[in-house]
Amino acid sequence: MGAVFLDTLWAGCETDSRDVDGWTAQAPAPMPMERAPVLEAVWDCVDPRLAESLRQDYAKKVARRATAPIAPTAAALVGQRAAGKSRLLPLLAAWTGLPACDLDELVERRTGRPPSDWFPADEAGFRAAERAAFLELHPPALVATGGGFLSNHADTLHGWLAVEIPITAETYRERLLADRSRPRLRPGLTVEEEIERIYAERTRLHAAVSTIPLVDFLVSTSPAAGGNRCPPASW
Repeated sequence: MGAVFLDTLWAGCETDSRDVDGWTAQAPAPMPMERAPVLEAVWDCVDPRLAESLRQDYAKKVARRATAPIAPTAAALVGQRAAGKSRLLPLLAAWTGLPACDLDELVERRTGRPPSDWFPADEAGFRAAERAAFLELHPPALVATGGGFLSNHADTLHGWLAVEIPITAETYRERLLADRSRPRLRPGLTVEEEIERIYAERTRLHAAVSTIPLVDFLVSTSPAAGGNRCPPASW
């Protein structure tokens, strides 16, 4: 159900398009539709090894929530490669009503170069372009970042809510081995060695950054409990 819903999401929502410095943001209007299909599609997009536990955690926390839902104006989806940030982007944009932007796509449109053209020879050039593109974005916005963003640009997130999308080491490995379109980051290592090392390095670096887990973000923005929706608040 989630995949079909994801494919038809924008067709079923009234949206406003905004062109901001070269990127077109699709801003879903406040959704008259039930939020349940959006939530179910979210569980279909996350790591299947975590989906059921995330679903149960959400149900428990949203039932206990005593405060009114918040309305963030600036949120960035962060986390490891292959965690599902880009797939979750339209769903969470519909959930929050924020304009959506995929940062890798924005960098490609501005430079004419996809991420695979930068790595591994010019990672520094890509990180500079990635940083510049993000710094030019302004609220309201929901941004899907690349897998290396949080470990390289955590200092740019002041005023943004960093929503970490979880993925297990097992699913990370399986997805990267299956997806040969992603650029190699450490060609001096075997693919298996690269996967293991990058996951471990970024897990350590991500732990040092203040983020909000996906479930907590969904709970805090859900209309399912609490009172009336609070006015928009920048994080």
